[in-house]
Amino acid sequence: MDTPDAARPADGIRGTAPGGAPVPLSVLDLVTVGSGSTARRALRTSVELARLAERRGYHRHWVAEHHSMPGVASSSPAVILAHLAAHTERIRLGSGGVMLPNHAPLVIAEQFGTLEALAPGRVDLGLGRAPGTDGATAAALRRTDRLTDGADDFPEQLAELTRFLDDDFPDGHPYARIHAVPGPVQATAPGGVRSSARPPVWLLGSSGFSARLAGTLGLPFAFAHHFSARNTVPALDLYRDSFRPSPVLDAPYALIGVAALASDDPREARRQAMTGALAMLRLTTGRPGLIPTPEEAEAYDFRPMEREFVDGRLADIVHGTPGEVRAGLDELQKRTGADELMITASTHGGEFRLRSYELIADAYGLPG
Repeated sequence: MDTPDAARPADGIRGTAPGGAPVPLSVLDLVTVGSGSTARRALRTSVELARLAERRGYHRHWVAEHHSMPGVASSSPAVILAHLAAHTERIRLGSGGVMLPNHAPLVIAEQFGTLEALAPGRVDLGLGRAPGTDGATAAALRRTDRLTDGADDFPEQLAELTRFLDDDFPDGHPYARIHAVPGPVQATAPGGVRSSARPPVWLLGSSGFSARLAGTLGLPFAFAHHFSARNTVPALDLYRDSFRPSPVLDAPYALIGVAALASDDPREARRQAMTGALAMLRLTTGRPGLIPTPEEAEAYDFRPMEREFVDGRLADIVHGTPGEVRAGLDELQKRTGADELMITASTHGGEFRLRSYELIADAYGLPG
């Protein structure tokens, strides 16, 4: 089925609001694994979700990098994105994000150059500076205990990655004769053919650092409202105030990640939201595990501080009937001025998650 004109992207970054949505709607996929399930099933659900999102006019589907979390099977975004590219045709695919300090910039340039060759014009490279895990796991990934260096050096790492993507290190630079392949160098080799443009780079964040950097560099910005709601408006204001036009963007473009769950039965939406909230509680208290069942979440004996944490999480999840979710998303977009809403849904089972995205699409009158 062809993508409706209203759902087609206006360019590699901006999208067009489909149906009755105020802005483009997208998907953030954590590839969650529920109790009693497997990573294989979670990855199969991700394929079903990408196909659903493409069919219903969602603008993009991003996968987030996490490590050493039993309930999140997205440790290798590039691998998952290649799989999703093989099962979709039009929807944009990307990382939300790759945690750059965990990797050598050349490796990321090669991975996403490969993805661009597999899915020309459909790939986004979202970058974060957090480890996406705990300190011990980050040390194992980076082969160093000096974890602050990665965050502090993020602007330099970003500049190096951009040079590899564009193949434009200056003469005399130690990396001037090193090329990320697939990449632009192939077009300049004898017999070379120019290929599609490289993936656009996004900066991700949950505080002001990446907001200011994205604005200064004139890059699109993605803010993690779903786990840092109090910082959303200040970070977006900082991004817009810091913005300088660039060859990438002539005006700011910011999306926010938002947790949302829709069900015909609002009580079921809350039950499902509780599974993700309990999983987050366990993660933050050093007890990471699979996503619990709704029954397990209902039976859990919350201590007062735990209840306060979970209630706070639930307050930041837009959940209820499709109409209630639409109203909540509309209010959030109006309050923040976000240019795009990227919806994430952490639940125990994939069937409910898929149904929720369908109901949200229905609420906005999306095609398909």
